[in-house]
Amino acid sequence: MRVRITPGSRLRGSAAVPGDKSIAHRWLILAATAQGSSRLLGVPSSLDVRSTASCLSSLAERARPGLEAWSRNDAATAQGHGSTWNASTAGRPDTPVEVEGEGWSGLRPSERDLDCGNSGTAMRLLAGVAAASPFRSVLTGDASLSSRPMERVAAPLRQMGASVATREGHAPLRVDGGDLQGIAYDTPVPTAQVKGAILLAGLTAAGPTTVREPAPTRDHTEIALEAIGVPIDREALAVTIRPFQHGGIEGRVPGDPSSAAFLVAAAALTGSELTITGVGLNPSRTHFLEVMARMGVRTQSRVDRLEMGEPVGEIWVAAADGVRATQVHGEELPLVIDEVPILAIMASLAHGETRFAGAGELRVKESDRLGALVRQIGSLGGSCQVEHDDLVVAGGAPLGGAAHAGGDHRIAMALVIAGLAAGTPVEVDDVGAADVSFPGFLPLLRTLGASIEVMGP
Repeated sequence: MRVRITPGSRLRGSAAVPGDKSIAHRWLILAATAQGSSRLLGVPSSLDVRSTASCLSSLAERARPGLEAWSRNDAATAQGHGSTWNASTAGRPDTPVEVEGEGWSGLRPSERDLDCGNSGTAMRLLAGVAAASPFRSVLTGDASLSSRPMERVAAPLRQMGASVATREGHAPLRVDGGDLQGIAYDTPVPTAQVKGAILLAGLTAAGPTTVREPAPTRDHTEIALEAIGVPIDREALAVTIRPFQHGGIEGRVPGDPSSAAFLVAAAALTGSELTITGVGLNPSRTHFLEVMARMGVRTQSRVDRLEMGEPVGEIWVAAADGVRATQVHGEELPLVIDEVPILAIMASLAHGETRFAGAGELRVKESDRLGALVRQIGSLGGSCQVEHDDLVVAGGAPLGGAAHAGGDHRIAMALVIAGLAAGTPVEVDDVGAADVSFPGFLPLLRTLGASIEVMGP
């Protein structure tokens, strides 16, 4: 899809964002491995999450009817360039995921490969599930996923006793699981996906399992495990669990803060006031608000309730008069890894130079986001370059022109937001990829007041 964004609009009102994919993956796994009934609301309909649901339905026979019933609720469409998304728009009925589980011992060998589609989170977390299961599982993915590094999750699972084979460090993964031993593991790269895989495998391992990280990462796995009663000890950079069989779970998936970041940026760059409701306010996911505060964006957050231990509430954005440059240090980069594309767009419109230190992990996301940001910001008239593993963005550019999302959902959304604050109209191709994580992104922006015209397929 190709769109034309005309700058100059002010946004107004309030908005909700889709459910958090990171949380949904984990809760679906816990529901399928529970001993008893589970009911989840607000599970996002993106194909990344559907990949996890589909794989689990192949492993958990009793959970299969509920997972398949939810998956059939919306038709899904796949698109090229290594990305997939759902064809539905905002306003979809909130269909619950209701499943029966037989516990970890109720998992059975799949009759087919576990196709994780384009989702790295699905593949790495499910590798932990496969390692805990006393049979062979083969995890596959599309071309994009098959190019991403998987030894980082295979290595610790091997130490726990699983046999994990990769293809030169990449998918497919062949996992022969069962009879695991708890380990103490220091992750060489801060990654919540690997941490989550080890902790999930540790639920069936003999003895305690400890994961220590070099820097803080998202803690959705730990929060969920704590909420369901798993014996757990948490420190600043370490978490220890012991084996446990949990019962059924229930909760509403909070709105995705990474999606909310694009709306916060849109409000800040257009001098608008906006409220985002029902959004997850987990501190490991809202560090982008601290970075934006250094750029001159004023926000207020309020927690209204907890869902499975996750804080949920609203973010209010004050009208801003421009943004300024900042420095994002290496130790905080993992906490804003998904927000770098929109922060880079803000930096290109700011006064001064912004540096994102240690951003090399962006080379192995859904696309090479470092390269994509350099190319697309440059195509809009900005200046952006990579120095070793640092992304350096020169500010002050009156953006305008044409850009291509390259099938990456976060690049697509960032380029659309760039158009709202550009000096001249911006045309973005392949913007439909935004629906990977934010179905209804364009209709919502138009409802809030943005001037966006669909130019063609």
